[in-house]
Amino acid sequence: MERHIDQELEELNKEISRMGVLAEEAIYKSIEALKNRDKDMAKSVIDNDVNIDKLELAVDEKCIDLIARFQPMARDLRFITIGMKINTELERIADIAVDIAQRTLEIVDKPLLKPLIDIPKLAVVAQNMIKMSIDSFVKEDISLAKKVLLSDCEADQLRNVIQEELIEGYMVKDGTTAPRAVQLLLIARFLERICDHTTNIAEDVIYMVQAEVVRHHPEKL
Repeated sequence: MERHIDQELEELNKEISRMGVLAEEAIYKSIEALKNRDKDMAKSVIDNDVNIDKLELAVDEKCIDLIARFQPMARDLRFITIGMKINTELERIADIAVDIAQRTLEIVDKPLLKPLIDIPKLAVVAQNMIKMSIDSFVKEDISLAKKVLLSDCEADQLRNVIQEELIEGYMVKDGTTAPRAVQLLLIARFLERICDHTTNIAEDVIYMVQAEVVRHHPEKL
């Protein structure tokens, strides 16, 4: 027999999925703005952040309301509390998209320092990790969550490649490139931080599904 809380949990699931879509879209647009030197798109990412913030607050309020009304236990309680944590991670990811958009606006009127190759690659990795982490939550899929955790190494490697090229290939050789190079370094670091947030989500999903803590315990993977 279906419980009344099941319908409410399904609605919560959908709202968190929507947060994931909005966060992924914000990252995509921020990088497209960088690639195409599109001020309007960068500004739209910044302007839309208020809507994501409102949704985050609404999801948190729903979670608190569910706990107050149903006093859930065990798996239901884990689902709701992990939902709150994931909601926060997604809002932070959206904030990072704003950071990228702001850095883009800093350099959009300046000559392009170099062809953008590795930063878009890192952005794709980040977007895929966001999607996989949210899918793992929605489907309660441990295998997807583990794929997210394993993808973090690729993100770190790409960030290191970008960092080495910008510092050794440009800033060290020509100090005048520093203002533009620093903005790109920050964007690469922002993308790597997004990947870190997705690994937090994946670790939380594993705990939600099988009540096992894998954070700080990679051997359990």
